[in-house]
Amino acid sequence: MIFLSIIALLYFLPTILAVRRGHDVTLILLLNLFFGWTGIGWFAMLLWAALSAPPYAYYAYPPPPPAAYYYNYPRR
Repeated sequence: MIFLSIIALLYFLPTILAVRRGHDVTLILLLNLFFGWTGIGWFAMLLWAALSAPPYAYYAYPPPPPAAYYYNYPRR
């Protein structure tokens, strides 16, 4: 039973990865289900889930200027 669970986990690894990365899962799930058994299809789905950009992106705020910026301005 544990062996079958591990096999199922590996078989649906591209779908799991797509869910974790925030992709639209429906197409990857269906293609993985029907073409994952070929090996080439499974590898293609894995690459698609891992390398494509998710629909959202987090942008970090720019770092604050160095402290010297506040103290080295000319005074009048």
